[in-house]
Amino acid sequence: MDMRFNITKRRHNKFEPIIHVWKLKEEQTCEEYKSMVRDKVQQEEWKHLDVNEHWHKMKKIIMETAQHIGAVSKGPCRHKETCWCNEIAESVRQKGREKTQQKCRQSAKRVIFSAKEKKQKERACYLNDPEHQTEIFRMAKQMVKERQHM
Repeated sequence: MDMRFNITKRRHNKFEPIIHVWKLKEEQTCEEYKSMVRDKVQQEEWKHLDVNEHWHKMKKIIMETAQHIGAVSKGPCRHKETCWCNEIAESVRQKGREKTQQKCRQSAKRVIFSAKEKKQKERACYLNDPEHQTEIFRMAKQMVKERQHM
């Protein structure tokens, strides 16, 4: 009895660029964007188009103009930043270079723990100041969010 298995490769989702709306809040960039979109819309032929074709043309104009101005993302986010990210970047890079994974993990964990502890001590120093009383509530909210399950 013969058996056949179809093996399919997983395809990664294709990244779609995102328009950075915050860049369009700058007055000069906004005016440039508006004028370019108006010019392109006036140049296009809009008669005898159904709704879908009209929408696709408009989307194309908006995306091309945003890309020309530089208000479009180039790719997906590569990593998540944290407050102690810069301090441990070198130890994490070294993690890939070392041969034994266990030693590397332990050293990286130690560095992360010491960086977190240092940051917590820093924050704890100025909690008694009346200027930083709102910081206590912000930190409490952050701690609650970290402990919630997604």
